[in-house]
Amino acid sequence: MKDLQELKTKIEQLKILYKQGRTDIEKELRAFQKELKSISKEYCKNLSPWDRVNIARHNERPQTLDYIKALFKDFVELHGDRCFADDPAIISGFGKFYNQSVCIIGHQKGKDTKDKIYRNFGMANPEGYRKAQRLMKLAEKFQIPLITLVDTAGAYPGIGAEERGQAQAIATSIELMGSLKTHIITIIIGEGGSGGALGLAVADKILMLENAWYSVISPEGCAAILYKDQSKVQEATKSLKITAQDLHELGVIDCIIPEPYCGAHMSHRLTFYNVKFFLRKALNEVLKYSIDQIVQKRHERYLNIGFYENA
Repeated sequence: MKDLQELKTKIEQLKILYKQGRTDIEKELRAFQKELKSISKEYCKNLSPWDRVNIARHNERPQTLDYIKALFKDFVELHGDRCFADDPAIISGFGKFYNQSVCIIGHQKGKDTKDKIYRNFGMANPEGYRKAQRLMKLAEKFQIPLITLVDTAGAYPGIGAEERGQAQAIATSIELMGSLKTHIITIIIGEGGSGGALGLAVADKILMLENAWYSVISPEGCAAILYKDQSKVQEATKSLKITAQDLHELGVIDCIIPEPYCGAHMSHRLTFYNVKFFLRKALNEVLKYSIDQIVQKRHERYLNIGFYENA
């Protein structure tokens, strides 16, 4: 991994020189780019669960606003929970997907330092989940399919958030989505941490990007609680079964969306193409069912996850 990063740094330096007029280094630049592609493909053949967690956290990975811009037309964002404030950590609004009106709700982590602080690193406050609930009820009222994009390390655990009812806001969101009378599709695009993710992820179909993760707790949190040792984070990641491959095998998610080699950040264009293809397929599948049928199937879906085993 260190060699891979050093090669990327070298290529970026050569690109700067090339843009400054050093055309004599073009051959060297192309050779390094070819080597990077070869090494990346080899490296990505044997990714560990912890490697995938780090890819899911990559700063250049596409975020909710990127997907909205690439996949949806005529998007109109709605703000505020009509109770306390607007929460920039959650984006919500209405748009069109292949001429089908849809409601879109998703976590937004932010890009640069200023934006990340503004978005609270994608960790929503109670007002964020209440804003989402307001949009969900509008989607239900007008029988518009709901699409949620999950990308958060978890809900914000601050004192103010707890005072304003963080746990209740998440629980209410889960309850509402469980019986919401419209079709719901969730796409886990990056991190899917704890109740902060689940508050937007009760759906008829759950799609998950190949290098995303989805878990009741972060690997670091698990290592701290169970092992009381942060050096055990890789072991904790493996034990949690948080990768798309594990969750598909367990029946928690329905579909794994392939990513470009070494992650979605390597090619936004290809990632958007893949997500668009699988989202359209999933939407067509759920729209075959009436509202009553899809709600019943949703209930059955979650009642059948997991099983009891007598000791």
